[in-house]
Amino acid sequence: MKYYGKALLALGMLALTACQSGSRPDQTASGADAESDTCGASQYQNYRGKPLSAVNSLRFDTPVRAIPWNSAVTMDFNLHRLNFLADKSGTISQVYCG
Repeated sequence: MKYYGKALLALGMLALTACQSGSRPDQTASGADAESDTCGASQYQNYRGKPLSAVNSLRFDTPVRAIPWNSAVTMDFNLHRLNFLADKSGTISQVYCG
């Protein structure tokens, strides 16, 4: 009888863990994007697909980093820095804060 009691207890615990409520990813994702855009990267998403040299003619109020493909960059994280990341062909593939 001892084993049946332990098995019932374990089964009950598993049943209770299945009843947890999940978070709503739609609401948290939109809030996280607004918070993580401290450098204004959303304003420069239209530069994706353009050559990395297009960034040279722009003026910025925040620190900016143009990162060519396969180049070494520092790992310091600055929420207010705008990063333009290029792919192998030299076109901008990502614009992000950090």
